[in-house]
Amino acid sequence: MSNIAVLTSGGDSPGMNTAVTAIARNATRLNMNLLGIDRGFNGLLGKNPARDFVRLSIDNILDIADQAGTHLRTARCLEFLNEDIQENAVRLLRQMDVVGVIVIGGDGSFKGARALAAKGMPCIGIPGTIDNDLAYTSMTLGFDTAVNVCVDAVRSIRATSRSHDRPHVVEVMGRHCGDIALMTATATGSEIVICPEAGEWKVQDVAKRLQSHIDRGNYRSTIVIAEGAWAKMRPFDVCKFLRPYGKEVYEGEPMTAYRFASVLKRLCRMPDDSFPEVRHTVIGYTQRGARPSARDAAFATEAGIMAVELLKKGISNRVIGRQKGVVFHEDIEKALHAHRPFNRKLYNTLNSL
Repeated sequence: MSNIAVLTSGGDSPGMNTAVTAIARNATRLNMNLLGIDRGFNGLLGKNPARDFVRLSIDNILDIADQAGTHLRTARCLEFLNEDIQENAVRLLRQMDVVGVIVIGGDGSFKGARALAAKGMPCIGIPGTIDNDLAYTSMTLGFDTAVNVCVDAVRSIRATSRSHDRPHVVEVMGRHCGDIALMTATATGSEIVICPEAGEWKVQDVAKRLQSHIDRGNYRSTIVIAEGAWAKMRPFDVCKFLRPYGKEVYEGEPMTAYRFASVLKRLCRMPDDSFPEVRHTVIGYTQRGARPSARDAAFATEAGIMAVELLKKGISNRVIGRQKGVVFHEDIEKALHAHRPFNRKLYNTLNSL
């Protein structure tokens, strides 16, 4: 029997466990052994192989398919950027009689898989990241779940905002990709959305848009902002602005959702000339730690099955994706250099309503 291995790397995402379960099921069907590598690429450093490699079978992982997080755990591993470390990892895998590795993670994880493949260890990648920032595929594992979590949260927030006539700033994850923010705003009817792909933006412009909603009688507008959009904000001295109002802000401290809400509160006025009660919520890890949606789980299962079949056929250096409802595989180099244009028309339309 051939040994193949699987690891999860980078940020955890809903669907990782589903993919591992599908890999184990198909490996069993194809008469292959499966080894799980603990803590991503850290498990390939050779520090404790007895702990870092564990036999995975249907008996011991079947129940994890619908669990959140990643059973194999995950971590960043900057050491793996070193070529000597990569060569040692390949030697370690060969000592374990491993003939191929399935890597579940984002772009950084795919680069690690590419490095292993370049040094002779066959690798297949499965896109596991809530950010949806891999342009070769229309969806990554966890993205649909993350959006659903944000949509549920924003709908609840908007219900209370409507009850109290309070605008609300909601920060969602996504790193440098604004897809979660854009899809959340689209699905919830949020009045303002800010994504990093849209380029530089000004606090004062957002305040003007919020004020225009207030002037039209909408006192509970929702502003959805992607976490990566703070880096695209035009310089704004939040300390100088908020200190006269008694806010504890120190020189050089960055803008946050809390401070942004405080700034918007003081830049806008209600009809009676009072400040609007602008509140904030950072949705945070709940986006990554939820159970996978049906869409994510189905994609994870198909991807896991395909990954094992590719290794069985001796195919390497490929990553699996989904386009127009069809699961496919793509050359890893081509995938890493793919570009998907930002949906500026949708973005502008949402911000103009």
